[in-house]
Parts: sequence; C-alpha cells; structure tokens
Amino acid sequence: MVLGNDASSSSLSNKNLSVLVVDDDPLIRMLHDNYLKHFGLKPLVVENGKEAVDLFQLGTSFDLILMDKEMPIMNGVEATKALRDMGATSMIVGVTSRGSPSEMQAFMEAGLDFCFEKPLTFDMIDFILKELNVNDDDDTNN
Repeated sequence: MVLGNDASSSSLSNKNLSVLVVDDDPLIRMLHDNYLKHFGLKPLVVENGKEAVDLFQLGTSFDLILMDKEMPIMNGVEATKALRDMGATSMIVGVTSRGSPSEMQAFMEAGLDFCFEKPLTFDMIDFILKELNVNDDDDTNN
C-alpha cells in the first residue's frame, strides 16, 4: 500500500541529490542504501529520528529523507513533525512495516509526502526519485 499526493511521472534528470536514510534496522538501512547507490546517489544513513533532527539543527539539509516510522529514541512521526516545524522542505517519505491504512494516514499527517510499506523496492525508489525531480522542476518553473 502507498499513500501520497497526486503522482505524475517524468524522466529522471541527472542531479546530485542529497539523501538521508533514517532507520533502526541495519538490514533495511543497507538495502535502501544499496538501491539509492544504484541510482548514483550517496545517501547518509542514521539510526533514529533524533539523529536526523540533530543533522538539521546543525544546518544540514537533504533533498530526500526516507524515514522509518518505528524507531527507538525518536520515532518517525516525532522526527517528521520536528523537521517540518524547523522548516524542512525536503521530500520526506515514510516507510513502515505496519501498513494499516490508519497508521499510514497518521504518519502522513505528521508531514510526509508519501508513505510506503517497507522494504522499499527498486521500482518504489525509482518512483520517488521521479516525483522528486517533477517537484523540483515545478519549483524551478514558478
């Protein structure tokens, strides 16, 4: 199941996107990291939402954040709300092993752009990157 805003498709432009992977599961971190590297990206990987928030407080920003929902220290809902409250305009994509519609909707309401069941697949990441480029193209044209 996927929740998100209206989706449109575009060819992926070759951009140097900054990506943050936030997940406490080492296997999922490795999988998502490898998929992103396949697209020529060099993601930064952290283990919980507090680490993501700390990076933003230090002035680091990302084009894309893959955010797990269930993590120790600071979960994805709390981290997403904190990032949005700090003014983060990154595309934040939630990933969760708990795919019930109500839980995914609650995660979306924290400020996500999309929410997917994990693990993400190669095709899901391709979709996300295309959406990110469509949004960037829209921002450039305004």
